[in-house]
Amino acid sequence: MPVATGPIAGQYAEGFAPLAAQFAAHFRAKQEIGASLCVYHRGEMVVDLWGGLADRETQAPWTADSLVVVFSATKGLAAMALNMAAERGKFEWDAPVAQYWPAFAQNGKADITVRQLFNHRAGLAAIDVSLVLADFYDPSQTERLNAILAAQAPAWTADADQGYHTMSFGMYAEAFFQKVCGEPLATFLHRELLDPLGADVFMGTPASQDERVATLYPVSTPTRLVHMLWAAARGGSTESNVARAVLSGGLAKSSLMNPPTPGGLGAYNLPPVRRHCLAWASATASARGLARAYAPWSMQGTWQGRQYVQPETIAPILQRQGWSEQDQVLGKPMGWAQGFLKEDDGVFSPSRASFGHPGMGGALGWCDPEAQLSWAYTMNHMDWRVRSPRALALCQALYRCKLD
Repeated sequence: MPVATGPIAGQYAEGFAPLAAQFAAHFRAKQEIGASLCVYHRGEMVVDLWGGLADRETQAPWTADSLVVVFSATKGLAAMALNMAAERGKFEWDAPVAQYWPAFAQNGKADITVRQLFNHRAGLAAIDVSLVLADFYDPSQTERLNAILAAQAPAWTADADQGYHTMSFGMYAEAFFQKVCGEPLATFLHRELLDPLGADVFMGTPASQDERVATLYPVSTPTRLVHMLWAAARGGSTESNVARAVLSGGLAKSSLMNPPTPGGLGAYNLPPVRRHCLAWASATASARGLARAYAPWSMQGTWQGRQYVQPETIAPILQRQGWSEQDQVLGKPMGWAQGFLKEDDGVFSPSRASFGHPGMGGALGWCDPEAQLSWAYTMNHMDWRVRSPRALALCQALYRCKLD
């Protein structure tokens, strides 16, 4: 395979030069601090690139196995665990959540199904009780937090609308998973998928991996606000719709900011945050690891001769199960299928069968079963936009490559 030169390192297969060139261009334009990109095609790694710095202060280089917090790309991993648990008969997608978690039936939620909850259609995008991030690290708070989740009243009748359950998705995923499986979501996913795959992903990052974790460089809150105000005033784009939804307060603000992150998103650089499995945001991954985690999902559930997921589990995910032209939280077109994001046409892929999950700032784990592709992009220079132009440019470049 050709070896990358210049501002990036690694290698890529013949036919994937357009993608390597696009990745290198971001470094030349000083749009990256440190980043990795990995692609599997038909189960084989065809792109493995990285470059830049893991930490500006120490000048530590970004390496092939640098880990970084991937924010909401964590939700794609949680969706993997949910789908694999359903395959093992732990629950039915169209059964009421209350069948497995009786307390959940409070406040008009008795008929909400598992599918509606994890397709962001249950009206539970925001939690009314003020939460504290540190409570999610404390096992003694689990029972109280679960009681709060069970008591929450929905903002709309299930399936009548859709709103991105920004943080509550992970809260409900963890609570529900422990009810139906009797163990933490992370324990199950590592045992059943990540560890057998050798996927360099951690749902709760142990101290032994701290030296590999790159420093995040988020946009400051004042800078983010200025950008959002400008986008909202300008109009006519996805980012303007998102900015207007968030700046209007109400549901969008509550969904995105409870629990608040003390000190801003830089708090995710602190070990306590990533040490625990916050199933909405705290996973760390290398691009190699995240792309490999999606590889079986792009290959009818099989990778290197082992069946990780049944084709019958993947088949319904290829279709949009829920869709909104204006999501109540993000204000943009989007949909879901059993916990995985189904983006608007052409955003990450031209294939509607594709699925995965992006993360705040630009991180992305995605797969296209039609083209038998899985890929991941991880970086530490976080973009203020809900869909990073760098991530979008990489996806577009991928489909300019020779995939036959």
